[in-house]
Amino acid sequence: MTDHSVSPSSPQSKMPMGLALLPIIVLVVALTWNVLYVYGDDALSGSSQMIILLVTGFASAIGMWRGVRWATQQASVVSTIGNAMPSILILLLVGSLASIWLLCGTVPVLVYYGVKLLNPTIFLVACCIACALTSVVSGSSWSTAATIGVAMVGVGRALGIPDGLIGGAIISGSYFGDKISPLSDTTNLAAAVTETPLFDHIRYLLMTTGPSMIISLILFTIIGLNLETSSSAVDVTTVLNAIDQRFNVTLWLLLPPAITLGLIIKKVEAIPALFVGVIVGAICALIFQQELLAEIIQTDESFPLYRLVMGTLFAGVEIQTSNPQLNDLFSSGGMYGMLGTVWLILAAMSFGGVMEASGMLERIMDSVRRLAKGFFSLVACTTGTCLVTNVSTSDQYIAVALPGRMYAGLYKEKGYASENLSRTLEDTGTVTSVLVPWNTCGAYHAAVLGIATPTYFFFCFFNLLSPFMTLLFAWFMIKIKRIDGQPIPAKA
Repeated sequence: MTDHSVSPSSPQSKMPMGLALLPIIVLVVALTWNVLYVYGDDALSGSSQMIILLVTGFASAIGMWRGVRWATQQASVVSTIGNAMPSILILLLVGSLASIWLLCGTVPVLVYYGVKLLNPTIFLVACCIACALTSVVSGSSWSTAATIGVAMVGVGRALGIPDGLIGGAIISGSYFGDKISPLSDTTNLAAAVTETPLFDHIRYLLMTTGPSMIISLILFTIIGLNLETSSSAVDVTTVLNAIDQRFNVTLWLLLPPAITLGLIIKKVEAIPALFVGVIVGAICALIFQQELLAEIIQTDESFPLYRLVMGTLFAGVEIQTSNPQLNDLFSSGGMYGMLGTVWLILAAMSFGGVMEASGMLERIMDSVRRLAKGFFSLVACTTGTCLVTNVSTSDQYIAVALPGRMYAGLYKEKGYASENLSRTLEDTGTVTSVLVPWNTCGAYHAAVLGIATPTYFFFCFFNLLSPFMTLLFAWFMIKIKRIDGQPIPAKA
């Protein structure tokens, strides 16, 4: 990441705290008003992106007024967007992946067997555990959401489970693995920026992560036992017959997700792994769904089969069944359907680049850092910094790396082992990114799962509990390690 730090004598280093916070306050208020009172769930269709761009212009004007040239701000924006390009490419590939896996029958088959094996009572717990296991072995919440997560959305909706609960279970499980897997980029990043041995970091992290996940599973179990669904929503026979009539149901259609997850487990990068998943899905469509393709193809066009597959990849597909509940599920927008989210990411990263280049973000961090006196206040400040960074820069990597760089010396100065900092970064920076609608993670999961961030927010129990768990451990001084290796006695 480009270093946009400023010297004490520069104009932006003297920026009043209120002025530095003003763009963030305006952004949060404007986005909240836009979602709650004007556009609702349709806010991400363009209005939220425009608000972010308008506030970015406002922040840029403040920066230029304080003496930061536009060229400097533009360089920061370009650098920040450059850091987000892998995420954008993954997002576009996932759009194609979801559509082609629908056409080839992979998603319907996963829904078919999921409905047969699961019921509303155990669904949420099973979904959370399945996503947790997948993300542990893959190291990626993004890949988990794009594969197992998409299937679980289909199963949950067929069983009549509310979208918010489905999204909460998927994201809680996905971020458990994203947080502790040695294959996870954020796990390695937190260990690297704090100079903590990777497996020491993971072992220390499990102390707070374990209780958070156990509590989450208990909550999902209680909700499942008391969940009421309409009888029509759980008419398993109707759902199974509708899928069976439209698709060739065979276990061979589990091959695309199996190959994709296998490549990810083998540490193949996400983009080539997802690309292979798209190709395998297209091949499976041509082999196993010939009757369906023949029905959809418009014979009056040239190269109809080519047009169908290509159109599915870039524009999506809608497959009608005899069950109205499945029709919305069996539709996908392809790459085109992801463009609104790409726009959101570009706008959000532009805002983060301007905030960083103008010195406003650093000014906020400096003020927060001065509040760190005792250990609890140190952890609380770290937590607050991660949250502010996730909201203002819209990127979880910055929310881990920037506070890690800021606080590493302070933890060492006060005699606390680096594991305390690395754990706090993961408990706050990593898991809360998906709860911010304009963060790359929040935008990605909302687009891939087809569930708006405000809809799943309050049901992401693991993500909501993790920051409180790390603060709880800090308050009671539970398993707090010093640099000399000796644990600090817990409070009575």
